[in-house]
Amino acid sequence: MDRYADIVISGILAGGIGRILLLRADYRQYPSYPRGYVTHLVLGLIAAALGAIAVPALIEKEYTAVTFLALAAQQFRDIRSLERESLERIDKSELVPRGDCYIEDIAKTFEARNYIAMLTALITSLSTYYFKNAGTGLGFGAATFLIVQYSLRGQLVKDIAEVVKGEISFEGPLMKVDGVVIMNVGNAVAREKYLSRAIAARIIPRDDNARATLGNIGQRLAIQHNAAIQLGIRKDVDEPEFTPVARRNTENGEIVMAIFSVEPDVECLIEAIRRTPVLESSKRKPLDSPAGRKAAD
Repeated sequence: MDRYADIVISGILAGGIGRILLLRADYRQYPSYPRGYVTHLVLGLIAAALGAIAVPALIEKEYTAVTFLALAAQQFRDIRSLERESLERIDKSELVPRGDCYIEDIAKTFEARNYIAMLTALITSLSTYYFKNAGTGLGFGAATFLIVQYSLRGQLVKDIAEVVKGEISFEGPLMKVDGVVIMNVGNAVAREKYLSRAIAARIIPRDDNARATLGNIGQRLAIQHNAAIQLGIRKDVDEPEFTPVARRNTENGEIVMAIFSVEPDVECLIEAIRRTPVLESSKRKPLDSPAGRKAAD
């Protein structure tokens, strides 16, 4: 098996580096570090090793060894379930929860990244064997990684909607943003705080597909959570009136939201909303159907 050393090592190296490049902790603070890093790095290396070893196994006609790829896929699905359960437990302690749809999207992402590491390692090993050159194999592996990563790149809210500043007003105890009722704020002090220090935004969908996507409650929860995490939130567990709420204008499908943030910068709020990912489970495409296209005319 020494003659397969270059094939295996190049595959593991390419897959491992690919998983490292995909490993990052941002404002969402997930995966946590350093413990979360260790978990995902080890899983990524295991995925890369399985992808790299598959080529020598096929060459030696050890077809039973390839079944480990199927077993690995099952294990990664189980890992997705564990990630989901972990995030659901964490979400209970958030002042502004992510929501089930956002959690499911994150869990799917981490499962997919293991598959990317495995595929990168497989293509690298196969190319190294075919061209008899590890450098060429690593080049093909890098190209595979970039192509898959680009193809899996999701949309952001800015791709499907325009985000502009909103104006907060009150009609008695009813708080409104650009005429859309957000919530009932009975406390006079809270109303004064909203008028003097809160900021608001309006999300205008570009088409009927975007209107249906932004109407999804899970997508709106993700927008609320991202805004609260990035700008901070002036509330505690016993102050529900300061929880940001994204409401839908039922007349035109626009979304409005007010937030009593630590950093009351409306431009930062607009940018936080624009860079919120469009969740896979929230995507709707009514314009792809004959009835939807006809109704939109």
